Amino acid sequence: MSTLAGAPDARAQLAALIFAVLLLDEDDNIVEANHAAEEMLGRSARKLCEKRFWDVIGISDERLSERLATVDAQVIARGVTIATAIGDRRVNISSSPMHGEAGWRVITLSDAGQPANDEDENERVELRAPAVLAHEIKNPLSAIRGASQLLARRVAGKDKPLAQMISAEVDRIAQLIDRMQQLGAKPVEITGPCNLHEAIRNAMATVRTGRSAPCELVEEFDPSLPPVAADQGALEQVLINLIANACDASAGMDNPRVSVRTRFVSGLVFNTIRLGKATRLPIEITVTDGGAGIDPALRDHVFEPFVSSKPHGQGLGLALVRKLLRDMGGRVSHARDERAGETHFRINLPVAG
Repeated sequence: MSTLAGAPDARAQLAALIFAVLLLDEDDNIVEANHAAEEMLGRSARKLCEKRFWDVIGISDERLSERLATVDAQVIARGVTIATAIGDRRVNISSSPMHGEAGWRVITLSDAGQPANDEDENERVELRAPAVLAHEIKNPLSAIRGASQLLARRVAGKDKPLAQMISAEVDRIAQLIDRMQQLGAKPVEITGPCNLHEAIRNAMATVRTGRSAPCELVEEFDPSLPPVAADQGALEQVLINLIANACDASAGMDNPRVSVRTRFVSGLVFNTIRLGKATRLPIEITVTDGGAGIDPALRDHVFEPFVSSKPHGQGLGLALVRKLLRDMGGRVSHARDERAGETHFRINLPVAG
């Protein structure tokens, strides 16, 4: 590749990339690492260049590990879980041999939580579909409710409970439809700056008020965090959903406990493409519970509409959480720590201003 006079050199170009790039020699030693690799792997470039690739990244998929161990193989894999010094990450990974340089190759890693443009469009279609369906259902549903109320006034006493049940079920379906319509609603506008800890405490208070079963809610806050760029009402809605879900997951334990932690993740900065530019998301909120966790078969789909691990769940709560956060330029992810027996939902948001 030729470089025009005055253009940034290859090193500067690599430093500007928002996905991680690692240069490996014939022994799989890391020779070069860009800034995004430092952020993703939680180590400085100097520290990374003292390690072999396999000492920095753990891959449980044996088939992929074997392919990556073949230095002259071109590899592309999506949605792979890797182990790093700062926790598990779900990434897209590629390995490209360098022609003319035997054994040398370039590894790229990008956050699998950041979809490509066509996936963004698929998601918009996916979220519009429930809203369109909701609109079409509402009119006949109103007619059914009115008929059931009229029937309840006219039928004999023994049949009245049946008419009342029809009305109650119609109300339940109407609530579901309201939530479906939220998925297809216009994007939330950022009205921040937003006081992060005020939003969390408001959400905690709402969850405490609405629950009959006890569940300890623990604050693990970093008081030095700056305000975030978010709509406070939408952020509180997100947090109420995640905290309530965590409490439900902890139900049945001897001492149900849910912790909410905030921190600045300088070593783990996510990048998302929003309006054609990269956005840093260094403010992290983690909601943690000690419940049994989500069914492994559903873990990769928990943020999709109509996917739920609850016996009577509607599967819309987490889909709405993802929509609201993406509207605000943030992201949400899910991780299960089997060793600690904990489930983590992490929110990452940009700093205001």
